[in-house]
Amino acid sequence: MNDWVAFCLIALPALPVLSAIVAPLLSRSAEYRAARISTGFMGLTLLLALALLVAVLRVPAEQVQVLRAGPLALILDNLAVVMAILVSGISLIVHMYAVQYMADERGYARFFALLDLMTANILLLVCASDLLTLVVSWFLVGVLLYFLLGHDTTRAASGRYAFWTFITYRAGDLPLLGAALVLGHAYGTMQLPELFARIEANPGVTVGGWPAASTAAMLVALAAFARSAQFPLHSWLPYTMEGPTPVSALMHAGIVNAGGFLLNRFAPLFVHASNVLHVVFAVGLLTALIGSILMLTQNDIKKSLGYSTMGQMGFMVMECGLGAFSLAVYHLIAHGLFKATLFLGSGGVISDARRNDGVPPDDIYTSVVERKPLRLVRLPWLVALAVTVLVPAFVLGFSHLLVAADFVHKQGAVILLFFGWVTGAQVFFSIHRLPTENPWRSMGMIFLSFVIVVVGYTVIGHLFEHFLYPDAALLNAMYDAAGVDLIAFDILVVVLTLILVAAWLVTLYADSLNLGGRSGAWNTVYLNLYALFSREFYVADVFARLGRMLQDSSKRVNVWLRWI
Repeated sequence: MNDWVAFCLIALPALPVLSAIVAPLLSRSAEYRAARISTGFMGLTLLLALALLVAVLRVPAEQVQVLRAGPLALILDNLAVVMAILVSGISLIVHMYAVQYMADERGYARFFALLDLMTANILLLVCASDLLTLVVSWFLVGVLLYFLLGHDTTRAASGRYAFWTFITYRAGDLPLLGAALVLGHAYGTMQLPELFARIEANPGVTVGGWPAASTAAMLVALAAFARSAQFPLHSWLPYTMEGPTPVSALMHAGIVNAGGFLLNRFAPLFVHASNVLHVVFAVGLLTALIGSILMLTQNDIKKSLGYSTMGQMGFMVMECGLGAFSLAVYHLIAHGLFKATLFLGSGGVISDARRNDGVPPDDIYTSVVERKPLRLVRLPWLVALAVTVLVPAFVLGFSHLLVAADFVHKQGAVILLFFGWVTGAQVFFSIHRLPTENPWRSMGMIFLSFVIVVVGYTVIGHLFEHFLYPDAALLNAMYDAAGVDLIAFDILVVVLTLILVAAWLVTLYADSLNLGGRSGAWNTVYLNLYALFSREFYVADVFARLGRMLQDSSKRVNVWLRWI
Protein backbone atom coordinates (compact mmCIF):
# COMPACT_ATOMS: atom_id res chain seq x y z
CA MET A 1 0.00 0.00 0.00
CA ASN A 2 1.55 3.28 -1.09
CA ASP A 3 1.69 6.37 1.13
CA TRP A 4 -1.10 8.21 -0.72
CA VAL A 5 -3.57 5.34 -0.29
CA ALA A 6 -2.55 4.88 3.35
CA PHE A 7 -3.12 8.57 4.05
CA CYS A 8 -6.60 8.47 2.45
CA LEU A 9 -7.52 5.34 4.39
CA ILE A 10 -6.52 6.88 7.73
CA ALA A 11 -8.14 10.20 6.88
CA LEU A 12 -11.44 8.53 5.96
CA PRO A 13 -12.67 8.07 9.57
CA ALA A 14 -10.39 10.81 10.92
CA LEU A 15 -11.97 13.67 8.97
CA PRO A 16 -15.45 13.32 10.57
CA VAL A 17 -13.82 13.10 14.00
CA LEU A 18 -11.91 16.29 13.28
CA SER A 19 -15.15 17.91 12.15
CA ALA A 20 -16.89 16.89 15.38
CA ILE A 21 -14.15 18.68 17.34
CA VAL A 22 -13.55 21.73 15.17
CA ALA A 23 -17.12 22.64 14.14
CA PRO A 24 -18.50 23.35 17.65
CA LEU A 25 -15.35 25.25 18.66
CA LEU A 26 -15.50 27.56 15.63
CA SER A 27 -19.23 28.23 15.94
CA ARG A 28 -19.71 29.39 19.52
CA SER A 29 -20.90 32.81 18.36
CA ALA A 30 -23.10 31.49 15.51
CA GLU A 31 -24.27 27.87 15.63
CA TYR A 32 -25.15 27.76 11.93
CA ARG A 33 -21.41 27.69 11.18
CA ALA A 34 -21.21 24.24 12.76
CA ALA A 35 -23.63 22.86 10.18
CA ARG A 36 -21.71 24.36 7.27
CA ILE A 37 -18.32 23.25 8.56
CA SER A 38 -19.63 19.74 9.28
CA THR A 39 -21.22 19.48 5.83
CA GLY A 40 -17.99 20.63 4.19
CA PHE A 41 -15.95 18.01 6.03
CA MET A 42 -18.47 15.35 5.01
CA GLY A 43 -18.09 16.36 1.36
CA LEU A 44 -14.33 15.88 1.69
CA THR A 45 -14.94 12.46 3.28
CA LEU A 46 -17.03 11.38 0.29
CA LEU A 47 -14.25 12.52 -2.06
CA LEU A 48 -11.75 10.42 -0.08
CA ALA A 49 -14.02 7.37 -0.37
CA LEU A 50 -14.23 7.86 -4.14
CA ALA A 51 -10.45 8.23 -4.31
CA LEU A 52 -10.08 4.93 -2.47
CA LEU A 53 -12.40 3.32 -5.02
CA VAL A 54 -9.99 4.43 -7.75
CA ALA A 55 -7.11 2.95 -5.75
CA VAL A 56 -8.94 -0.38 -5.38
CA LEU A 57 -9.72 -0.58 -9.09
CA ARG A 58 -6.05 -0.05 -9.97
CA VAL A 59 -4.85 -3.19 -8.15
CA PRO A 60 -5.67 -6.86 -8.89
CA ALA A 61 -9.17 -7.81 -7.77
CA GLU A 62 -7.93 -10.54 -5.41
CA GLN A 63 -5.46 -8.27 -3.61
CA VAL A 64 -6.46 -7.11 -0.11
CA GLN A 65 -4.59 -4.10 1.29
CA VAL A 66 -4.17 -3.88 5.08
CA LEU A 67 -2.84 -0.90 7.01
CA ARG A 68 -1.77 -1.11 10.65
CA ALA A 69 -1.82 2.23 12.46
CA GLY A 70 -0.90 1.67 16.08
CA PRO A 71 -3.58 -0.44 17.80
CA LEU A 72 -5.88 -0.12 14.78
CA ALA A 73 -5.81 -2.21 11.63
CA LEU A 74 -7.69 -1.03 8.54
CA ILE A 75 -8.53 -3.04 5.45
CA LEU A 76 -9.07 -1.74 1.93
CA ASP A 77 -11.01 -4.20 -0.19
CA ASN A 78 -14.01 -4.03 -2.48
CA LEU A 79 -16.55 -4.50 0.32
CA ALA A 80 -14.99 -1.79 2.50
CA VAL A 81 -14.80 0.82 -0.25
CA VAL A 82 -18.38 0.17 -1.44
CA MET A 83 -19.74 0.56 2.09
CA ALA A 84 -17.57 3.65 2.70
CA ILE A 85 -19.00 5.39 -0.37
CA LEU A 86 -22.56 4.49 0.66
CA VAL A 87 -22.12 5.68 4.26
CA SER A 88 -20.34 8.94 3.42
CA GLY A 89 -22.75 9.72 0.58
CA ILE A 90 -25.90 9.21 2.65
CA SER A 91 -24.34 11.06 5.59
CA LEU A 92 -23.60 14.03 3.34
CA ILE A 93 -27.23 14.13 2.15
CA VAL A 94 -28.47 13.90 5.76
CA HIS A 95 -26.12 16.71 6.79
CA MET A 96 -27.41 18.96 4.01
CA TYR A 97 -31.02 18.20 4.92
CA ALA A 98 -30.45 18.79 8.63
CA VAL A 99 -28.99 22.28 8.07
CA GLN A 100 -32.50 23.71 7.74
CA TYR A 101 -34.51 20.98 9.43
CA MET A 102 -32.70 21.23 12.78
CA ALA A 103 -32.24 25.03 12.68
CA ASP A 104 -34.80 25.70 15.44
CA GLU A 105 -33.81 22.77 17.66
CA ARG A 106 -31.74 23.03 20.82
CA GLY A 107 -28.20 21.70 20.68
CA TYR A 108 -27.79 22.50 16.97
CA ALA A 109 -23.99 22.24 16.98
CA ARG A 110 -24.07 19.18 19.25
CA PHE A 111 -26.35 17.39 16.80
CA PHE A 112 -23.91 17.81 13.92
CA ALA A 113 -21.02 16.74 16.13
CA LEU A 114 -22.90 13.52 16.96
CA LEU A 115 -23.67 12.96 13.27
CA ASP A 116 -19.96 13.32 12.48
CA LEU A 117 -18.94 10.90 15.21
CA MET A 118 -21.52 8.35 14.06
CA THR A 119 -20.28 8.60 10.47
CA ALA A 120 -16.67 8.25 11.57
CA ASN A 121 -17.48 5.21 13.67
CA ILE A 122 -19.39 3.47 10.87
CA LEU A 123 -16.52 4.15 8.47
CA LEU A 124 -14.15 2.63 11.02
CA LEU A 125 -16.48 -0.36 11.30
CA VAL A 126 -16.59 -1.10 7.58
CA CYS A 127 -12.80 -0.69 7.25
CA ALA A 128 -11.87 -2.68 10.37
CA SER A 129 -9.31 -5.38 9.65
CA ASP A 130 -9.05 -6.94 13.11
CA LEU A 131 -11.61 -8.28 15.54
CA LEU A 132 -10.76 -5.78 18.29
CA THR A 133 -11.42 -2.73 16.09
CA LEU A 134 -14.55 -4.38 14.74
CA VAL A 135 -16.00 -5.12 18.19
CA VAL A 136 -15.20 -1.67 19.60
CA SER A 137 -16.74 0.19 16.64
CA TRP A 138 -19.73 -2.20 16.69
CA PHE A 139 -20.34 -1.29 20.33
CA LEU A 140 -19.95 2.46 19.78
CA VAL A 141 -22.67 2.47 17.11
CA GLY A 142 -25.26 1.72 19.80
CA VAL A 143 -23.87 4.34 22.16
CA LEU A 144 -23.87 7.13 19.57
CA LEU A 145 -27.29 6.13 18.29
CA TYR A 146 -28.64 6.44 21.83
CA PHE A 147 -27.53 10.09 22.00
CA LEU A 148 -28.83 10.86 18.51
CA LEU A 149 -32.26 9.35 19.13
CA GLY A 150 -32.53 11.11 22.48
CA HIS A 151 -31.25 14.43 21.14
CA ASP A 152 -34.45 16.22 22.22
CA THR A 153 -34.19 15.82 25.99
CA THR A 154 -37.56 17.53 26.53
CA ARG A 155 -39.50 14.61 25.03
CA ALA A 156 -39.91 11.64 27.34
CA ALA A 157 -40.80 9.29 24.48
CA SER A 158 -37.50 10.00 22.70
CA GLY A 159 -35.47 9.09 25.77
CA ARG A 160 -37.54 5.99 26.47
CA TYR A 161 -37.23 4.50 22.99
CA ALA A 162 -33.59 5.56 22.72
CA PHE A 163 -32.90 3.52 25.86
CA TRP A 164 -34.94 0.64 24.41
CA THR A 165 -32.70 0.70 21.32
CA PHE A 166 -29.59 0.90 23.49
CA ILE A 167 -30.59 -2.24 25.42
CA THR A 168 -31.47 -4.17 22.25
CA TYR A 169 -28.14 -3.23 20.72
CA ARG A 170 -26.37 -4.69 23.73
CA ALA A 171 -27.98 -7.99 22.74
CA GLY A 172 -26.03 -7.66 19.50
CA ASP A 173 -22.76 -6.69 21.15
CA LEU A 174 -22.33 -9.72 23.39
CA PRO A 175 -22.58 -12.38 20.64
CA LEU A 176 -20.01 -10.57 18.49
CA LEU A 177 -17.67 -10.27 21.46
CA GLY A 178 -18.14 -13.99 22.10
CA ALA A 179 -17.39 -14.80 18.44
CA ALA A 180 -14.19 -12.71 18.61
CA LEU A 181 -13.06 -14.54 21.75
CA VAL A 182 -13.83 -17.97 20.26
CA LEU A 183 -12.03 -17.27 16.99
CA GLY A 184 -9.07 -15.56 18.64
CA HIS A 185 -8.59 -18.46 21.07
CA ALA A 186 -9.09 -21.16 18.45
CA TYR A 187 -6.89 -19.76 15.67
CA GLY A 188 -4.47 -17.52 17.55
CA THR A 189 -4.98 -14.33 15.55
CA MET A 190 -7.29 -11.32 15.53
CA GLN A 191 -6.48 -10.16 11.98
CA LEU A 192 -9.38 -11.00 9.66
CA PRO A 193 -7.47 -11.92 6.44
CA GLU A 194 -5.10 -14.18 8.36
CA LEU A 195 -7.97 -15.59 10.41
CA PHE A 196 -9.98 -16.58 7.34
CA ALA A 197 -6.89 -18.20 5.79
CA ARG A 198 -6.37 -20.32 8.91
CA ILE A 199 -10.05 -21.30 9.01
CA GLU A 200 -9.85 -22.40 5.37
CA ALA A 201 -6.75 -24.48 6.12
CA ASN A 202 -8.17 -26.10 9.28
CA PRO A 203 -11.94 -25.61 9.74
CA GLY A 204 -12.30 -28.45 12.26
CA VAL A 205 -10.71 -26.69 15.27
CA THR A 206 -12.74 -27.06 18.47
CA VAL A 207 -13.02 -24.93 21.61
CA GLY A 208 -14.27 -26.69 24.72
CA GLY A 209 -15.58 -29.53 22.58
CA TRP A 210 -17.55 -27.18 20.33
CA PRO A 211 -16.61 -26.59 16.66
CA ALA A 212 -15.07 -23.11 16.62
CA ALA A 213 -16.21 -22.15 13.11
CA SER A 214 -19.89 -23.11 13.57
CA THR A 215 -20.08 -21.63 17.06
CA ALA A 216 -18.55 -18.33 16.01
CA ALA A 217 -20.75 -18.21 12.89
CA MET A 218 -23.88 -18.63 15.03
CA LEU A 219 -22.74 -15.86 17.36
CA VAL A 220 -22.04 -13.55 14.41
CA ALA A 221 -25.50 -14.32 13.04
CA LEU A 222 -27.12 -13.46 16.39
CA ALA A 223 -25.26 -10.15 16.46
CA ALA A 224 -26.51 -9.39 12.94
CA PHE A 225 -30.10 -10.33 13.92
CA ALA A 226 -30.18 -7.78 16.75
CA ARG A 227 -28.75 -4.95 14.64
CA SER A 228 -30.89 -5.61 11.57
CA ALA A 229 -34.17 -5.81 13.49
CA GLN A 230 -34.86 -9.49 12.87
CA PHE A 231 -37.90 -11.03 14.54
CA PRO A 232 -38.35 -11.02 17.54
CA LEU A 233 -35.60 -8.41 18.17
CA HIS A 234 -37.30 -5.92 15.86
CA SER A 235 -39.50 -3.89 18.19
CA TRP A 236 -36.93 -1.11 18.71
CA LEU A 237 -36.90 -0.14 15.03
CA PRO A 238 -40.46 1.16 14.40
CA TYR A 239 -40.54 2.91 17.78
CA THR A 240 -37.44 5.02 17.15
CA MET A 241 -39.48 7.42 15.03
CA GLU A 242 -39.63 9.82 17.99
CA GLY A 243 -36.09 10.86 17.09
CA PRO A 244 -35.30 13.59 14.52
CA THR A 245 -36.11 12.75 10.90
CA PRO A 246 -32.44 13.11 9.76
CA VAL A 247 -31.50 10.47 12.35
CA SER A 248 -34.27 8.18 11.08
CA ALA A 249 -32.97 8.59 7.53
CA LEU A 250 -29.38 7.82 8.54
CA MET A 251 -30.44 4.91 10.72
CA HIS A 252 -32.70 3.21 8.18
CA ALA A 253 -30.38 3.90 5.26
CA GLY A 254 -27.10 2.97 6.90
CA ILE A 255 -27.02 1.91 10.54
CA VAL A 256 -29.61 -0.86 10.36
CA ASN A 257 -27.72 -2.32 7.38
CA ALA A 258 -24.84 -3.21 9.69
CA GLY A 259 -26.19 -6.74 10.02
CA GLY A 260 -25.90 -7.35 6.28
CA PHE A 261 -22.38 -5.93 6.25
CA LEU A 262 -21.33 -8.12 9.19
CA LEU A 263 -22.60 -11.29 7.49
CA ASN A 264 -20.67 -10.35 4.35
CA ARG A 265 -17.49 -9.56 6.25
CA PHE A 266 -17.60 -13.05 7.79
CA ALA A 267 -18.72 -14.78 4.59
CA PRO A 268 -15.57 -17.00 4.49
CA LEU A 269 -16.53 -18.21 7.98
CA PHE A 270 -20.08 -19.15 6.96
CA VAL A 271 -18.70 -21.37 4.20
CA HIS A 272 -17.86 -23.84 7.00
CA ALA A 273 -21.17 -23.40 8.86
CA SER A 274 -23.88 -24.69 6.55
CA ASN A 275 -26.43 -25.24 9.33
CA VAL A 276 -26.04 -21.65 10.50
CA LEU A 277 -26.87 -20.41 7.00
CA HIS A 278 -30.11 -22.38 7.13
CA VAL A 279 -31.01 -20.65 10.40
CA VAL A 280 -30.14 -17.28 8.85
CA PHE A 281 -32.45 -18.03 5.92
CA ALA A 282 -35.35 -19.06 8.18
CA VAL A 283 -35.05 -15.99 10.42
CA GLY A 284 -34.76 -13.66 7.44
CA LEU A 285 -37.78 -15.20 5.71
CA LEU A 286 -39.93 -14.92 8.85
CA THR A 287 -38.84 -11.32 9.39
CA ALA A 288 -39.54 -10.37 5.77
CA LEU A 289 -43.09 -11.75 5.98
CA ILE A 290 -43.92 -10.20 9.34
CA GLY A 291 -42.38 -6.83 8.48
CA SER A 292 -44.30 -6.64 5.21
CA ILE A 293 -47.59 -7.53 6.93
CA LEU A 294 -47.14 -5.01 9.74
CA MET A 295 -46.17 -2.28 7.27
CA LEU A 296 -49.62 -2.52 5.66
CA THR A 297 -51.51 -2.05 8.94
CA GLN A 298 -49.89 1.20 10.13
CA ASN A 299 -51.52 4.62 9.97
CA ASP A 300 -48.30 6.48 10.86
CA ILE A 301 -46.15 7.06 7.77
CA LYS A 302 -42.81 6.95 9.62
CA LYS A 303 -43.82 3.83 11.55
CA SER A 304 -44.94 2.22 8.30
CA LEU A 305 -41.52 3.02 6.84
CA GLY A 306 -39.95 1.45 9.93
CA TYR A 307 -41.75 -1.85 9.36
CA SER A 308 -40.93 -1.60 5.66
CA THR A 309 -37.26 -1.44 6.65
CA MET A 310 -37.76 -4.47 8.88
CA GLY A 311 -39.17 -6.44 5.96
CA GLN A 312 -36.35 -5.37 3.66
CA MET A 313 -33.74 -6.28 6.27
CA GLY A 314 -35.37 -9.68 6.57
CA PHE A 315 -35.07 -10.17 2.83
CA MET A 316 -31.44 -9.02 2.96
CA VAL A 317 -30.61 -11.53 5.70
CA MET A 318 -32.49 -14.23 3.80
CA GLU A 319 -30.28 -13.58 0.76
CA CYS A 320 -27.21 -14.18 2.93
CA GLY A 321 -28.79 -17.43 4.14
CA LEU A 322 -29.08 -18.52 0.50
CA GLY A 323 -25.39 -17.87 -0.12
CA ALA A 324 -26.06 -14.74 -2.21
CA PHE A 325 -23.97 -12.49 0.02
CA SER A 326 -23.15 -9.99 -2.73
CA LEU A 327 -26.83 -9.66 -3.63
CA ALA A 328 -27.50 -8.71 -0.01
CA VAL A 329 -24.97 -5.86 -0.29
CA TYR A 330 -26.54 -4.71 -3.54
CA HIS A 331 -29.94 -4.88 -1.83
CA LEU A 332 -28.84 -2.83 1.18
CA ILE A 333 -27.32 -0.15 -1.09
CA ALA A 334 -30.50 0.17 -3.15
CA HIS A 335 -32.67 0.09 -0.03
CA GLY A 336 -30.47 2.63 1.76
CA LEU A 337 -30.75 5.18 -1.01
CA PHE A 338 -34.46 4.54 -1.47
CA LYS A 339 -35.35 4.64 2.23
CA ALA A 340 -33.29 7.77 2.92
CA THR A 341 -35.26 9.52 0.18
CA LEU A 342 -38.57 8.38 1.68
CA PHE A 343 -37.72 9.55 5.18
CA LEU A 344 -36.40 12.92 4.05
CA GLY A 345 -39.55 13.38 1.99
CA SER A 346 -42.01 12.11 4.62
CA GLY A 347 -42.70 15.63 5.87
CA GLY A 348 -43.81 16.73 2.42
CA VAL A 349 -46.12 13.71 2.15
CA ILE A 350 -47.72 14.57 5.50
CA SER A 351 -48.14 18.20 4.40
CA ASP A 352 -49.81 17.12 1.14
CA ALA A 353 -52.10 14.72 2.99
CA ARG A 354 -53.34 17.57 5.19
CA ARG A 355 -54.30 19.64 2.15
CA ASN A 356 -56.34 17.11 0.16
CA ASP A 357 -59.61 15.39 1.02
CA GLY A 358 -58.03 11.98 1.57
CA VAL A 359 -60.12 10.25 -1.13
CA PRO A 360 -57.98 8.35 -3.66
CA PRO A 361 -58.56 9.70 -7.18
CA ASP A 362 -59.22 6.34 -8.87
CA ASP A 363 -61.31 5.73 -11.99
CA ILE A 364 -64.52 4.94 -10.14
CA TYR A 365 -64.28 8.05 -7.94
CA THR A 366 -63.61 10.25 -10.97
CA SER A 367 -66.57 8.73 -12.79
CA VAL A 368 -68.93 9.41 -9.88
CA VAL A 369 -67.75 13.02 -9.44
CA GLU A 370 -67.77 13.86 -13.14
CA ARG A 371 -71.05 11.95 -13.79
CA LYS A 372 -69.49 10.00 -16.64
CA PRO A 373 -70.23 6.35 -17.35
CA LEU A 374 -67.23 4.07 -16.86
CA ARG A 375 -66.82 0.93 -18.92
CA LEU A 376 -64.72 -1.56 -16.95
CA VAL A 377 -63.05 -4.39 -18.85
CA ARG A 378 -60.99 -7.28 -17.56
CA LEU A 379 -59.12 -10.05 -19.24
CA PRO A 380 -60.67 -13.53 -19.23
CA TRP A 381 -59.57 -15.32 -16.07
CA LEU A 382 -57.81 -18.10 -17.99
CA VAL A 383 -55.76 -15.59 -20.00
CA ALA A 384 -55.01 -13.60 -16.85
CA LEU A 385 -53.83 -16.78 -15.13
CA ALA A 386 -51.48 -17.63 -17.99
CA VAL A 387 -50.04 -14.10 -18.06
CA THR A 388 -49.68 -14.01 -14.28
CA VAL A 389 -47.88 -17.35 -13.98
CA LEU A 390 -45.89 -17.72 -17.20
CA VAL A 391 -44.68 -14.23 -18.08
CA PRO A 392 -42.66 -13.55 -14.87
CA ALA A 393 -41.15 -17.05 -15.01
CA PHE A 394 -40.04 -16.55 -18.62
CA VAL A 395 -38.59 -13.07 -18.04
CA LEU A 396 -36.69 -14.10 -14.89
CA GLY A 397 -35.35 -17.32 -16.38
CA PHE A 398 -34.24 -15.71 -19.64
CA SER A 399 -32.54 -12.75 -17.93
CA HIS A 400 -30.52 -14.97 -15.60
CA LEU A 401 -29.55 -17.43 -18.32
CA LEU A 402 -28.41 -14.42 -20.33
CA VAL A 403 -25.71 -13.49 -17.78
CA ALA A 404 -24.88 -16.87 -16.19
CA ALA A 405 -25.93 -20.18 -17.74
CA ASP A 406 -25.04 -22.13 -14.56
CA PHE A 407 -27.09 -19.86 -12.31
CA VAL A 408 -30.01 -22.30 -12.10
CA HIS A 409 -27.74 -25.05 -10.78
CA LYS A 410 -27.35 -23.21 -7.46
CA GLN A 411 -30.13 -23.81 -4.95
CA GLY A 412 -29.89 -20.32 -3.47
CA ALA A 413 -30.25 -18.82 -6.93
CA VAL A 414 -33.30 -20.98 -7.63
CA ILE A 415 -34.97 -19.79 -4.43
CA LEU A 416 -34.24 -16.17 -5.34
CA LEU A 417 -35.77 -16.83 -8.76
CA PHE A 418 -38.78 -18.34 -7.01
CA PHE A 419 -39.30 -15.24 -4.86
CA GLY A 420 -38.81 -13.04 -7.91
CA TRP A 421 -41.42 -15.07 -9.76
CA VAL A 422 -43.89 -14.74 -6.87
CA THR A 423 -43.33 -10.98 -6.72
CA GLY A 424 -43.69 -10.54 -10.47
CA ALA A 425 -46.78 -12.71 -10.60
CA GLN A 426 -48.32 -10.69 -7.78
CA VAL A 427 -47.72 -7.50 -9.76
CA PHE A 428 -49.51 -8.90 -12.82
CA PHE A 429 -52.27 -10.28 -10.61
CA SER A 430 -52.81 -6.85 -8.99
CA ILE A 431 -52.91 -5.15 -12.38
CA HIS A 432 -55.55 -7.62 -13.55
CA ARG A 433 -57.77 -6.78 -10.58
CA LEU A 434 -57.62 -3.02 -11.23
CA PRO A 435 -60.59 -1.60 -13.16
CA THR A 436 -59.50 -0.26 -16.53
CA GLU A 437 -60.92 0.44 -19.97
CA ASN A 438 -57.96 -1.17 -21.78
CA PRO A 439 -56.52 -4.13 -19.83
CA TRP A 440 -54.20 -5.17 -22.66
CA ARG A 441 -52.49 -1.78 -22.65
CA SER A 442 -52.08 -1.94 -18.85
CA MET A 443 -50.61 -5.42 -19.05
CA GLY A 444 -48.28 -4.33 -21.86
CA MET A 445 -46.96 -1.37 -19.90
CA ILE A 446 -46.38 -3.41 -16.76
CA PHE A 447 -44.69 -6.13 -18.85
CA LEU A 448 -42.29 -3.60 -20.38
CA SER A 449 -41.49 -2.11 -16.97
CA PHE A 450 -41.01 -5.57 -15.49
CA VAL A 451 -38.57 -6.58 -18.25
CA ILE A 452 -36.49 -3.41 -17.82
CA VAL A 453 -36.32 -3.77 -14.03
CA VAL A 454 -35.53 -7.50 -14.01
CA VAL A 455 -32.91 -7.41 -16.76
CA GLY A 456 -31.23 -4.35 -15.23
CA TYR A 457 -31.29 -5.87 -11.75
CA THR A 458 -29.93 -9.19 -13.02
CA VAL A 459 -27.09 -7.75 -15.08
CA ILE A 460 -26.01 -5.24 -12.43
CA GLY A 461 -26.33 -7.84 -9.65
CA HIS A 462 -24.22 -10.34 -11.61
CA LEU A 463 -21.46 -7.79 -12.27
CA PHE A 464 -21.58 -6.60 -8.66
CA GLU A 465 -21.20 -10.20 -7.45
CA HIS A 466 -17.95 -10.62 -9.36
CA PHE A 467 -16.74 -7.23 -8.13
CA LEU A 468 -17.26 -8.07 -4.45
CA TYR A 469 -16.15 -11.71 -4.65
CA PRO A 470 -13.70 -12.11 -7.54
CA ASP A 471 -12.58 -15.48 -6.14
CA ALA A 472 -14.80 -17.94 -8.04
CA ALA A 473 -13.97 -20.78 -5.63
CA LEU A 474 -15.19 -18.77 -2.63
CA LEU A 475 -18.30 -17.68 -4.52
CA ASN A 476 -19.26 -21.26 -5.39
CA ALA A 477 -18.44 -22.43 -1.87
CA MET A 478 -20.88 -19.91 -0.39
CA TYR A 479 -23.72 -21.16 -2.59
CA ASP A 480 -22.81 -24.80 -1.84
CA ALA A 481 -22.78 -24.16 1.91
CA ALA A 482 -26.33 -22.82 1.73
CA GLY A 483 -27.61 -25.92 -0.10
CA VAL A 484 -29.90 -28.60 1.35
CA ASP A 485 -30.82 -32.15 0.37
CA LEU A 486 -31.68 -32.10 -3.34
CA ILE A 487 -34.83 -34.24 -3.10
CA ALA A 488 -36.25 -32.24 -0.19
CA PHE A 489 -35.41 -29.01 -2.02
CA ASP A 490 -37.18 -30.07 -5.22
CA ILE A 491 -40.25 -31.25 -3.31
CA LEU A 492 -40.44 -27.95 -1.39
CA VAL A 493 -40.23 -25.84 -4.55
CA VAL A 494 -42.87 -27.94 -6.36
CA VAL A 495 -45.28 -27.90 -3.41
CA LEU A 496 -44.98 -24.14 -2.89
CA THR A 497 -45.43 -23.53 -6.62
CA LEU A 498 -48.58 -25.66 -6.76
CA ILE A 499 -50.03 -23.90 -3.70
CA LEU A 500 -49.44 -20.45 -5.17
CA VAL A 501 -50.76 -21.36 -8.62
CA ALA A 502 -53.85 -22.93 -7.05
CA ALA A 503 -54.44 -19.82 -4.93
CA TRP A 504 -54.19 -17.53 -7.98
CA LEU A 505 -56.43 -19.89 -9.98
CA VAL A 506 -59.16 -19.91 -7.33
CA THR A 507 -58.98 -16.14 -6.85
CA LEU A 508 -59.07 -15.35 -10.56
CA TYR A 509 -61.88 -17.83 -11.26
CA ALA A 510 -63.97 -16.66 -8.31
CA ASP A 511 -63.42 -13.05 -9.34
CA SER A 512 -64.58 -13.76 -12.89
CA LEU A 513 -67.82 -15.28 -11.56
CA ASN A 514 -68.39 -12.40 -9.13
CA LEU A 515 -68.28 -14.71 -6.13
CA GLY A 516 -67.22 -11.90 -3.82
CA GLY A 517 -68.28 -11.36 -0.25
CA ARG A 518 -67.32 -13.11 2.95
CA SER A 519 -69.37 -15.36 5.14
CA GLY A 520 -69.71 -14.68 8.85
CA ALA A 521 -66.95 -17.16 9.75
CA TRP A 522 -64.51 -15.67 7.25
CA ASN A 523 -65.32 -12.18 8.45
CA THR A 524 -64.51 -13.20 12.03
CA VAL A 525 -61.19 -14.70 10.97
CA TYR A 526 -60.37 -11.54 9.01
CA LEU A 527 -61.12 -9.27 11.97
CA ASN A 528 -59.08 -11.42 14.35
CA LEU A 529 -56.12 -11.40 11.98
CA TYR A 530 -56.36 -7.65 11.56
CA ALA A 531 -56.46 -7.22 15.35
CA LEU A 532 -53.34 -9.41 15.63
CA PHE A 533 -51.53 -7.41 12.96
CA SER A 534 -52.61 -4.02 14.33
CA ARG A 535 -51.25 -4.99 17.76
CA GLU A 536 -47.99 -6.02 16.06
CA PHE A 537 -48.23 -9.65 17.18
CA TYR A 538 -48.16 -8.38 20.80
CA VAL A 539 -44.35 -8.47 20.79
CA ALA A 540 -44.06 -4.93 22.17
CA ASP A 541 -46.65 -5.77 24.85
CA VAL A 542 -44.68 -8.85 25.90
CA PHE A 543 -41.45 -6.84 26.16
CA ALA A 544 -43.22 -4.11 28.13
CA ARG A 545 -44.65 -6.75 30.47
CA LEU A 546 -41.22 -8.32 30.96
CA GLY A 547 -39.77 -4.87 31.68
CA ARG A 548 -42.36 -4.19 34.36
CA MET A 549 -41.77 -7.62 35.90
CA LEU A 550 -38.01 -6.98 35.98
CA GLN A 551 -38.55 -3.58 37.57
CA ASP A 552 -40.90 -5.01 40.21
CA SER A 553 -38.44 -7.82 40.96
CA SER A 554 -35.58 -5.35 41.39
CA LYS A 555 -37.70 -3.31 43.83
CA ARG A 556 -38.39 -6.42 45.91
CA VAL A 557 -34.68 -7.30 45.96
CA ASN A 558 -33.81 -3.76 47.03
CA VAL A 559 -36.34 -3.92 49.87
CA TRP A 560 -35.18 -7.39 50.91
CA LEU A 561 -31.52 -6.29 50.98
CA ARG A 562 -32.53 -2.98 52.64
CA TRP A 563 -30.75 -0.93 49.97
CA ILE A 564 -33.65 1.51 49.98
